[in-house]
Amino acid sequence: MSLIPQSVSFVFILACLLAGADCQQNGRQNGQQNGQQNGQQKSEQNAQAADREFQTAVAQYNAGKFVEAAAKLESLVREVPQSFEVHELLGLVYSAQSQDAKAGEHLDKAVRLQPDSVPARTNLAANLVRLGRLDPAELQFKKAAELDPQNFDTNHNLGEFYVRVGKLPAAAQFLERAQQIEPTSYDNGYDLSLAYILTGRLSDGRVLIHALLRRKNTAELHNLLGELEEKDGQFVAAENEYEAAAHQDPSESNLFDWASELLLHRTLDPAVKVFQEASERHPKSSRLLIGLGMALYSRGNYDEAVKALLKGADLNPSDARCYLFLSKAYDSSPSQAQEVIQRFRRFAELEPGNTKAYYYYAMSLWKGKRAEDPELDLHQIESLLKKSVTLEPRFPEAHLQLGNLYSAQNKYVDAIPEYLRARELNPDLADAYYRLGQAYVRSGQKDRAQEQFQAYQRLREQHLADLDKQRAEIRQFVLSEKDSSAAKP
Repeated sequence: MSLIPQSVSFVFILACLLAGADCQQNGRQNGQQNGQQNGQQKSEQNAQAADREFQTAVAQYNAGKFVEAAAKLESLVREVPQSFEVHELLGLVYSAQSQDAKAGEHLDKAVRLQPDSVPARTNLAANLVRLGRLDPAELQFKKAAELDPQNFDTNHNLGEFYVRVGKLPAAAQFLERAQQIEPTSYDNGYDLSLAYILTGRLSDGRVLIHALLRRKNTAELHNLLGELEEKDGQFVAAENEYEAAAHQDPSESNLFDWASELLLHRTLDPAVKVFQEASERHPKSSRLLIGLGMALYSRGNYDEAVKALLKGADLNPSDARCYLFLSKAYDSSPSQAQEVIQRFRRFAELEPGNTKAYYYYAMSLWKGKRAEDPELDLHQIESLLKKSVTLEPRFPEAHLQLGNLYSAQNKYVDAIPEYLRARELNPDLADAYYRLGQAYVRSGQKDRAQEQFQAYQRLREQHLADLDKQRAEIRQFVLSEKDSSAAKP
């Protein structure tokens, strides 16, 4: 959005300097004409020197020598404090050095000196965005568009700004206007297509993306079209577009999107293959390994799933989502108990305020060691579960497992309140009813037990199948990753 100023003319600098000289001459007598001429000649020489200094600063700015340019311009701005060009360039120099607060002072001054300058308002708006001052930035972008409504850049910049701040209908309006002015603009067309997708105008988006692809066949357009087709429920078309994007540009992001699309729709063998090849190509990507673990788990390869998720946990030890899927895979494959326990212990140490970190650690200890194992420390497991419910008293699964721990020790008086609390917090938690029924049986309350077993049966019939739950968890992970990628600058 920022523009490099044109070199200022000698006449402008001369005018700025002579303004002061003329004021000093007012009121002097005609007999002082020779002195006046000498003063004017000196002012002209000063103006020429100032102009050379400014041109040098412009050259330094263009060459990336921002410190040197700033020094010259700071000196110049004291000589010509009303120079639009000097303030504008000094603002751009400070922007290039990420000194946005300083830049804003001079860019704002430039706008006040020339309020009808479209580039000046655009530069100030971009600076305000970097400072996080979005409301005044919007005003500057809008004023630039009002000053030159048929200018492509003013409409594109305002539309792009609205995309960034989430005002998508407004974004589409200005991006459409920009596209009408320059129908071949790739960047504006991409932004407009994205705005169409996010506002549900899928037919308009599809038409525009295909038109852009005819002009410029890029991976990011295929990926965007894949997103559109997925949102429109055209899953085969979406997978084809994600695949085209990944073949054209096998970036980590494109491969993740392609593999995730296969996983979401249970095309498991191809999903595993793509995740495996992608992980080999991008070995530092934790989300590819998490995806691989999820695909292997969904296919029933539990040991391999645990191995992949352990690697993912090592790459990003604080990512809570990895431990969710690791705990599920570990349920079906406890053979790697020590390694799993070690990762959950580390997670609890890294995230002492995370209720699920203690929960996962407790469950890994309990499942990793048999009840008859003399090294099994039930007090440690109880302590970890209690920490979990202390951090989040409304965590039903932790209350359920605490009840299970008490039941395993025949402490039904302690177990029953935990089951009741779990049931209260999540009335759809079927296991809470079943376990509560068992506790009632063992404590001689058979009538109450029968009620719980009946409720359990009703919930099992009405509840989502395990496969549907698994799909929901996978979808949540995939969408959260896509959202986080889209949020990155």
